[in-house]
Formats: sequence, C-alpha cells, structure tokens
Amino acid sequence: MAVSFARPNVANLVFHLYGRSVHPELFQVYAESQLWQNSYSAQLRICDAGHVVAFCYGDSTIFEVTATQEQLLPKKKRLLEKRLRGHRDDALRFENGLRYHVSYQLEQLDPDVFVNLHEELLADCNDAEVAHCFPASNRLAPGPVSLLRTEASSHSLLVHAFHTFPENCAVVKTQSLYEL
Repeated sequence: MAVSFARPNVANLVFHLYGRSVHPELFQVYAESQLWQNSYSAQLRICDAGHVVAFCYGDSTIFEVTATQEQLLPKKKRLLEKRLRGHRDDALRFENGLRYHVSYQLEQLDPDVFVNLHEELLADCNDAEVAHCFPASNRLAPGPVSLLRTEASSHSLLVHAFHTFPENCAVVKTQSLYEL
C-alpha cells in the first residue's frame, strides 16, 4: 500500500530567485528555522519540492525557492527562473551592495550510488540547520530527505541544500552565498 505523500517529479523542478518576499502560504512547509546576525536575518524552510530561503538585509529581501514548474508563483521582481538540469552557476549584485552567488545541480545517480548518498544525507540530518525526512512512497523505497546546512558570519551566509528524490534516483544540490 502506497503512502499518500510523493515528491514531485524531479524533471519538473525550477529554481527561482526574487528581489522581494513571496507569501509563505504559497508553500507547504514541513520544517523551518531562522538565523539572526547583527546585519541580516534569514528564514530557512523545507517544502515538498525543495526549499525556500528568505534573506533579509536592511530594507531588502532576497527570496530563493525550488518549486515545480506547475506551481503558480508571482512574476513581480523575479530575477531568476531556471529549470533544474545539470549544473549551473549564477551571480547577482544588488544596489545595496549585497552580492549573491548560487550554484545548483541535479544529479541522476545509479541506484546503488543513490542509496549510499541517501544514507550519508540521513546521517547529516542531525547536524543540519533544518532537515526533514518525508514518508516513503512504498515500504521498500527510502523516503525523500531534505536538509539545509549553513555557515554564518557577520558579513555572509552560505546555505548548502540537499534534496533526494528516490523515485528518480536523483539529488538536487544548491549552494547559495549571500555576501554583504
């Protein structure tokens, strides 16, 4: 008997970046955490298709999200919209001096390699800033895992995100650097 939860197909994932906040009610949040430094704050959330990071610096908010292409998201102040395929890097510089660098990739793995990586990520959940283990789609398959690890200083935030998609033997990895 299958569990009612299943992650979206990894082939339908899109990486978005906004120069503004996006309403949190647009996302089903499964786990969240917040970080505060003297010069910035960040909200980290895990959703069914991946994650949401809201980085607030002064009066500005940079909003990063992985979602499906079917999910209705606003167009206003959308700075990036890229299908998750292979490996990509992007960088933006904002008027307030904030620099943003992101590297994101979708890796399709052999089933044995996927299971080993999945087990390593499960062990890493204990040290993550925020993590969530989703129920498996069947009793023989591993459940999807999402985790976000951070490296925070007074002038930068580095977010490493990992999301497994067992039905596709795939992992999505992002690394986002916010520099003041």
